[in-house]
Amino acid sequence: MVALPNPKPILAITMGDPAGIGPEIIVKALELPKVWRVCRPLIIGHPTIFEQTIQSLKASLVITYLDGHDESSGKKAFRRGCLPLFDPFSQSIRPIRLGHVSAKAGEMAATCIQSAVRLAQAGCVDGIVTAPINKEALHRAGHLYPGHTEMLADLTKAKESGMMIMGGPLKIVFTTTHLALRDVAEALTVQKIVKAIRLAHFGLKELFGLKKSRIAVAGLNPHAGENGLFGDEEQRLILPAIKRAKAQRISCSGPHPADTMFAKALTGAFDGIVALYHDQGLIPLKTVAFGHCVNITIGLPILRTSVDHGTAFDIAGKGKADPTSLVDAIVMAAQLAPRFSSQPPKISRKALS
Repeated sequence: MVALPNPKPILAITMGDPAGIGPEIIVKALELPKVWRVCRPLIIGHPTIFEQTIQSLKASLVITYLDGHDESSGKKAFRRGCLPLFDPFSQSIRPIRLGHVSAKAGEMAATCIQSAVRLAQAGCVDGIVTAPINKEALHRAGHLYPGHTEMLADLTKAKESGMMIMGGPLKIVFTTTHLALRDVAEALTVQKIVKAIRLAHFGLKELFGLKKSRIAVAGLNPHAGENGLFGDEEQRLILPAIKRAKAQRISCSGPHPADTMFAKALTGAFDGIVALYHDQGLIPLKTVAFGHCVNITIGLPILRTSVDHGTAFDIAGKGKADPTSLVDAIVMAAQLAPRFSSQPPKISRKALS
């Protein structure tokens, strides 16, 4: 596939788990003028899935296939009213049971991700946007990753990467992600916290142009431990990590009590936040920006954004799925593509130690 001379970036949009709402929100997004104004969307998925989705939604889209195209065919495919499709599959499929976990659906989702990464690495697309996957289905298919972030890091051989999710005025990087709450304290290390601080600094500087960002690091325990009264992680792990990051000329502070830190961030006191675990950051984020959050993977050699929600098996195939988060992720990827391509991430593993 050859990149076309056009100012609008080509974004590979992966199908996600075909038993979930991924195909539906993609079809709905491509019917919106907003998407076509900012990019040339290239859908990575199975034609049968999208034919069925277009039919069930009564959408006015026509599938156009791209595979080793030239400039003229690309211009015909990338226009409103089309669903430009790159098919990484070599055979037809039996019907997927919507709303149900299966190894088959997990394998299809993985194939789309792998294909999108190859296209991005080859310079055929300017970035990738991922629809939601089901982690159980992915595991049943033999892809034993906690989620997209870890899979993408493995596929791209990224030395260090992490998840930044933004919504409204909040930009949050996570020290741990998909981990049982009872395992969080044991999993935390000074090195992991420093890594999250550095990733936040890198993302805010290189992607959002903040030369001197203010990063707040959350405490783990109530009241940030109250000087060791409610736990020693703040004194034993978080404070040393902050000191190490400051020695690397990163402007950061904390540990801040999590129950007040996010409220302060909403008033503009901080540019970015380092959360220590999944729900610590996502509960306040989705409270203020549910449906409008975007996930950005920091540290990859390619650009990747994603939706802020899961596969929503309970409404799959019912026409109720809201494409807003996907549209926001597409717009964000289109905005970041020029800056990202000119300044690819180069995070030193040595600097993170």
